Amino acid sequence: MNIVLFGPPGAGKGTQAELLVKEHGIVQLSTGDMLRAAVSEGTELGKQAKTVMDAGQLVADELMIGIISDRVDQADCTNGFILDGFPRTVAQAEGLDVMLQEKGLKLDSTIEIVVDEQILFGRIEQRAKETPESERRADDNAETLKKRLAVYHEQTAPVLPYYEKKGNLHKVDGMQSITEVANQIAGFLK
Repeated sequence: MNIVLFGPPGAGKGTQAELLVKEHGIVQLSTGDMLRAAVSEGTELGKQAKTVMDAGQLVADELMIGIISDRVDQADCTNGFILDGFPRTVAQAEGLDVMLQEKGLKLDSTIEIVVDEQILFGRIEQRAKETPESERRADDNAETLKKRLAVYHEQTAPVLPYYEKKGNLHKVDGMQSITEVANQIAGFLK
């Protein structure tokens, strides 16, 4: 089972990914983690990525897809994977489709967790109030959330129509409880 999770920061993608990993024995693939791993392992693609990252540039789509391709080939991905944070553009989505097709794989589902963004600000404020200052995440504030939401709408949200046209995009009401969101996702995956 191969899935892509979409949704703005704070929508609960990480929580739902953890539940899917436990339920289906699949692996959550974070592009940031994959990049760091490829660099630390010194793979050919990792060396190329390090050069680009050290120059302060963004890793090219082809290189990122190559790193995902290598990661998908690893044994722990046999049952499938969840991509979170990729694809962020239509070109990346198209490249991902080609790479998966070459491997005889496909995306089984793309899921968008839809939330009321104004309520996200309330959640961040509440979490900051309830968390001791020494344990607070540096990005748990309204200003950071505002910037992250702008990046999401500018970079990631435009890829949603690509999957919608393919008939593979399922929208989940992320304002429900964790269990209710998980149940909606489970319904799409049957």
